[in-house]
Amino acid sequence: MRLVKLSATKLEPGMFVAELDRPWLETPFTLQGFVVRDSEEIKYVSNYVDHVYVDAEYTGARQPLTLAAAPFEPKPQVRLAMKDQFNRAKDTFRSAANALDTTFQSLRSGCETDIGALKTALNPLLDSIFRGQDAVAALVRLEDGGEYRPYHGVSMAVWAVILGRQIGLSRSELEKLAVACALCDVGMTQLPTELLDQAENLTDAQRRIIRAHPTMSANLVCSAGNVDKEILGIIENHHERLDGSGYPRATEGPSIPLLARIAGLADTYDAMITPRPYAKARTSHEAMLELLECSGGQFQEALVEQFVQAIGLFPTGSMVELNTGEVAIVTAQNINRRLKPEVMIVLNDAKARRTMPKIVDLAEQRIAAEGERWIARELQSGTYDITNEEFFI
Repeated sequence: MRLVKLSATKLEPGMFVAELDRPWLETPFTLQGFVVRDSEEIKYVSNYVDHVYVDAEYTGARQPLTLAAAPFEPKPQVRLAMKDQFNRAKDTFRSAANALDTTFQSLRSGCETDIGALKTALNPLLDSIFRGQDAVAALVRLEDGGEYRPYHGVSMAVWAVILGRQIGLSRSELEKLAVACALCDVGMTQLPTELLDQAENLTDAQRRIIRAHPTMSANLVCSAGNVDKEILGIIENHHERLDGSGYPRATEGPSIPLLARIAGLADTYDAMITPRPYAKARTSHEAMLELLECSGGQFQEALVEQFVQAIGLFPTGSMVELNTGEVAIVTAQNINRRLKPEVMIVLNDAKARRTMPKIVDLAEQRIAAEGERWIARELQSGTYDITNEEFFI
């Protein structure tokens, strides 16, 4: 191996990056050595380092760049404050939701529909995830939006992309995944509203109608013409389950495409944490525990584990109560200690507002006179008249 020092901005597709100008652990690159594939990855690498060392004798067959999903400290000039990331992500999220609403209406009415326009609207949201995943995760949990289905589609896309990024999917795969997730429920627009709002006491005929919606969605999207078959496959299979308990075809195991398995997990998680006419929202912690119970059965165990790793048992934006009785908002994740994130304490142990919120890294805290702090439970936003969003906006 012959190493040549090179400015990160001078990288070219196909080059093998062997060393960086800083420790690997200070970057989000999970492999110590990777092949740069395209200009997007070159731009991303240059956000974290000034120069690299490339192998001038590289001839191929090395691992491509993969990224860890947890927050890292990039160069100071590119690290945005959480509030800035949150507000930038909010604009991209709402633009994507508006574009999806327009797409839903167009497909439902049989008008000519450009699926490429939806992909264009979703791309800035993917960029926001790459810039600051924690901020986007917090946004999705706090954004109540308008009509359920367009917002659910975009939220589902966010969770799926976060998981896809965690397991090292390429940008093009993530884009397909995002578009498919956004469109998974477009078939629901053809069903009676009263049926969609009814969860219990469904007749067999009503259940069959609802379980046909993945096929209805795929058919509607296909009618737009020139749609990637992989996108259609994700849409049609996102309710299939590993153990064969899903629908519409009871497909099981590896016969379910990987991206559809990811979409199904993201769909289920978002539905759990979102209030519905017939069900209260679960906390993220409750939803994660339920997914873990289903792993190895309905959901692939490795995917559930990676999802927990990517988002955390107490995701950013969660409101939690500490063992001390204090109430805090989770502000950042710790990659190696998911049960001990960084939190902002907003209420004291008497549940009175602190004059100044206090930031505590539960993984790095020094044990004070009152003892070590840890998370006792997650709370719903609005508990003790505190809303999570007031600390992000």
